[in-house]
Amino acid sequence: MALGELLTSGPAPPAQGRAPLWLRAHVGGLLFSLGCAIQRHCGKVLFVGLLAFGALALGLRGAAVETDLERLWVEVGSRVSQELRYTKEKLGEEAVYTSQTLIQTAQQASESILTPEALGLHLQAALAASKVQVSLYGKSWDLNKICYKAGVPVIENGMIERMIEKLFPCVILTPLDCFWEGAKLQGGSAYLPGRPDIQWTNLDPKQLLEELGPFASLEGFRELLDKAQVGQAYVGRPCLHPDDPHCPASAPNRQSRQVPDIAQELSGGCHGFSRKFMHWQEELLLGSPVRSPQGRLLSAEALQSTFLLMSPRQLYDHYRGDYETHDISWSEAQAGAVLQAWQRRFVELAQQSVPQNASQQIHAFSATTLDDLLRSFSDISAVRVAGGYLLMLAYACVTMLRWDCSKSQGAVGLAGVLLVALSVASGLGLCSLLGMTFNAATTQVLPFLALGIGVDDMFLLAHAFTEAPSGTPLQERTGECLQRMGTSVVLTSVNNLVAFFMAALVPIPALRAFSLQAAVVVSCNFTAVLLIFPAILSLDLHRRHRQRLDVLCCFSSPCSSRVIQLQPQELGEVQMPRSGAHLTATVQAFARCDTAGQHVVTILPPTTHLAPLPTEPLGSQLFGPMGSTRDLLGQVAGTGRGQVCRPLPCARWNLSRFARCQYAPLLLQPRAKGLVLVLFGALLGLSLYGATWVQDGLTLTDMVPRGTKEYDFLTAQIKYFSLYEVALVTQGGFDYARSQRALLDLHSRFSGLKSVLAPQPPRSWLHRYSAWLQGIQAAFDQDWAAGRITRHSCRNGSEDGALAYRLLIQTGDTKEPLDYSQLDKRKLVDADGLILPELFYAGLTVWVSRDPLGLAASQANFYPPPPEWLHDKYDSTGESLHIPAAQPLEFAQFPFLLSGLRQTEDFVEAIEGARAVCAEAARAGIRAYPSGSPFLFWEQYLGLRRCFLLAVCVLLACTFVVCTLLLLSPWTAGLIVLVLAMMTVELFGIMGFLGIKLSAIPVVILVASVGIGVEFTAHVALVLLCGADRSDRPGSAPRARSASCAALHPGPPTPGVSARWKQSSDPP
Repeated sequence: MALGELLTSGPAPPAQGRAPLWLRAHVGGLLFSLGCAIQRHCGKVLFVGLLAFGALALGLRGAAVETDLERLWVEVGSRVSQELRYTKEKLGEEAVYTSQTLIQTAQQASESILTPEALGLHLQAALAASKVQVSLYGKSWDLNKICYKAGVPVIENGMIERMIEKLFPCVILTPLDCFWEGAKLQGGSAYLPGRPDIQWTNLDPKQLLEELGPFASLEGFRELLDKAQVGQAYVGRPCLHPDDPHCPASAPNRQSRQVPDIAQELSGGCHGFSRKFMHWQEELLLGSPVRSPQGRLLSAEALQSTFLLMSPRQLYDHYRGDYETHDISWSEAQAGAVLQAWQRRFVELAQQSVPQNASQQIHAFSATTLDDLLRSFSDISAVRVAGGYLLMLAYACVTMLRWDCSKSQGAVGLAGVLLVALSVASGLGLCSLLGMTFNAATTQVLPFLALGIGVDDMFLLAHAFTEAPSGTPLQERTGECLQRMGTSVVLTSVNNLVAFFMAALVPIPALRAFSLQAAVVVSCNFTAVLLIFPAILSLDLHRRHRQRLDVLCCFSSPCSSRVIQLQPQELGEVQMPRSGAHLTATVQAFARCDTAGQHVVTILPPTTHLAPLPTEPLGSQLFGPMGSTRDLLGQVAGTGRGQVCRPLPCARWNLSRFARCQYAPLLLQPRAKGLVLVLFGALLGLSLYGATWVQDGLTLTDMVPRGTKEYDFLTAQIKYFSLYEVALVTQGGFDYARSQRALLDLHSRFSGLKSVLAPQPPRSWLHRYSAWLQGIQAAFDQDWAAGRITRHSCRNGSEDGALAYRLLIQTGDTKEPLDYSQLDKRKLVDADGLILPELFYAGLTVWVSRDPLGLAASQANFYPPPPEWLHDKYDSTGESLHIPAAQPLEFAQFPFLLSGLRQTEDFVEAIEGARAVCAEAARAGIRAYPSGSPFLFWEQYLGLRRCFLLAVCVLLACTFVVCTLLLLSPWTAGLIVLVLAMMTVELFGIMGFLGIKLSAIPVVILVASVGIGVEFTAHVALVLLCGADRSDRPGSAPRARSASCAALHPGPPTPGVSARWKQSSDPP
């Protein structure tokens, strides 16, 4: 019967059903033609496909792995990225310094660590770390050469300047600075004739200036030390171990030999060599302090020391042109290599300095340690990837092997997994060629995710290929396979692509790159499975046609027995033995409508018209009929023509039989349906409840393997020292000189935030600048009153008085730059502490040049930087009196410390408070924004849930559109979307019960799971729309069955269609 007769033999389907049937038939026809074309040219398709995919895989040679946290986690296009870009435009790419940290904790929780023994162990670890030396490029690099030194003064006396350069201490924030032992961490030394080597352990600055006074003019340097309150530096502090023979005689407890009160000495923090500009707050040194009701420090559970190193740019600039690097090609890359090598050695020696049986633990960490950790996670583990793919190879081979050699597909499974592996490599290579950078998610997750998605479609096509309808011509087998399963593969692949593209809506660079790379890899998987894998199936078809063994295709199959064909009239003549007889009987049924056109009936032709079976082995043995066509392979006993291929009894059971005969009938019972709906309704309700438990957050400990030293350090840091250095950045676009009150109000409001640890008195650059001007104004007033400074001369005045003199006569007018009449008519700073606006930028030049320690302590980071200016009070020429004004500021910052930030809610509250302060300042004309790691990495949580909801909604809408277009059944598409929405809610609720926090990583996984969930729903929905499978449903209309099946299978009508209709009459 022809297809047209079949379609017109009964009433036409309803009008609303014609379009879906026509579309599915049209798509099936296109896939059928594609499959037939691939089968005809299977060798060429396989060769060209493998060549193209192999060429793309070569792109992996140029893959770039990104480990910079800012580039990985800062939201693209957000205000944070714009602010970060502005900061880098003004200050450059590098930070001012890098931190290396030591944290000491007790082995037992709640044990106090404020004991001389614990401080001695901390000194041992810190001293071992400070003595680290590395040899690179033929040079030896120690801490004193690469550490960050804040505010090194410029001294006109060459001898003193060289001595200061060698002696100037590194910035080390440590509790040891409360004691003389803090000087042991400073490695600088200098030599003077007639004296032992000068080091901080024996340096008394006051005594040294007295000894050098007769030989050099050190008035300016003396004044600088007095302003910085250096005093006796370290030799005037108590010794932690007064019995130390090197403990100086000037130490307060040297004579008494009494061990100092550790808690009392550490209370309120410690100071560096400058008591005014180097104050280390207690929160930076002590973890979990315990105080008495009167506020006295009693105990603490952790100690922390932080070593600051120069950035690679600073180290390069510092030694550029220096005699120590003149013989090597000194570059910034080499400077970075020196710093990284030193930091790795720092961590290693610090952890090895403590005995294994010590009662205290030392945790060391550096910026390079974190980079190495991220880089190690980003490297592809060849062993892990190879192991995963080998397991999949074994699984595919074992599950696709059959006892019946003609239906075994072990080699197809092996080739399919290898093809998917090649498509994954080619997809990643294509991403590399497109300029996408890789990260830990790409290298550790994507290869396995893509493997699972790719082999799913491969298994579908392979299974459909073995279940081809009887009578399908050999040259149309691949086309028939794609016709039946190609639509399902297209539907799921397109939805996966849409899912990953929608996941790219999450504006986190690392996860956006992962989503886009996953979309590219899925598209490569789809191309390979739809074009190249059918070619592999076609080649395997030739193997089966030639009756070769699976996998070992060079050997013939032992199951190639001949089939006895009996004509109907011979049935009565042949005497079949009771055992060992194997009869092949073929019954061909034709289906046509009855006279009323209401039912489809099955008609068996007369036995005299039964056609004999084809004689070729391929039709009689390999591709046995389905449904009503049953073959008993074998032959009459005693003929001796071949061996019988009998499968084991256990091989007769399979999932298909279980699903058809047990699971489906049980599920279709009314009670089972009701029970399933109740159970899933309860699960949905529990998931909605669990969704309320989901918290936001992702800490570094979630990204570090447990049990490692890095994990222990991060855990201790979060527990004891939850401090973050941040800054309030003010931009250009307004007049700093006339906005001082607004700037001070901005600083005051920011200091009042709950999480801000604000020192008292305030120490911003504006406060220090104003205080310094008030100091030189007071010196000028004294010199003016004493007559040491007159209207026309400042030679006899003090250094500070002369500076104020030169500032007061500035007018800012290029024609008349000096006005001596203003000396006694105005002040540098008014009664409210505001600097005279017309002298603001000239005074800034003087302050930056004359107070380097105060400038370094303020961490102002001015841009444009004020010009350098040298002062000589004895030079009274007009050019010398003129002070160049600094350019209007475009960048400045107020440093702050945030404390108590442990939960994501704490970070969000701090960010919202800081943003509110900046918004209020904007209304006053001040352009400002907060800067620091909390604002870089935690601001994403302000809109993460909104972004997640948007991505899921858009994805579900796109899934509905795609399913509606391919299935032309809005009702079915709606059911698919409903199930996917339920899956998403249930996954989100399970996160709450399991305590998994919501961050950008789970968001991408949840969004991707929606697309992957289409794999489980679209296949079932598509099969239900097929008439052949509708016929398995009780109560299905035969008319719908015939029309749908005919539309979906427009190939050879009689064998295929009749077999399917007859199959419907078989009992399940």
